[in-house]
Amino acid sequence: MMVVEVSARCQRFLAFDFGLKRTGVASGNRLTGTATPQATIQALGDARFAPIAARIQEWQPDALVVGVPYHPDGAAHENTARALKFARQLRGRYGLPVFEVDERYSTTEAHALGAKDADAASACIILEQFLRSLP
Repeated sequence: MMVVEVSARCQRFLAFDFGLKRTGVASGNRLTGTATPQATIQALGDARFAPIAARIQEWQPDALVVGVPYHPDGAAHENTARALKFARQLRGRYGLPVFEVDERYSTTEAHALGAKDADAASACIILEQFLRSLP
């Protein structure tokens, strides 16, 4: 995993598990190192940005985290490029720092934990993984 410098001013985060039909969301903070699932966004394409803007307004995060999927061997696939594009769009639209996290197996883990909303649970897993990586 690539080490990324995260300012100590970044305390509150919103994380996204990007999907073509659904985008899982979690909120969390550096102090507790924990994440809480939020309602999954059920929107396609650019329609997802209105509910994302509402979440950013509600939670006032200092930064955003996006899960980026890879094949088990680390190779990229078509959803890798889509998630990276989504991260770039978030940066451009909201002017917040956006951190990308390798999210291999997060959805599998969410299902294994019996999550009712696997997308939101996956976003929690992504965010907690990110928070654990911070100094």
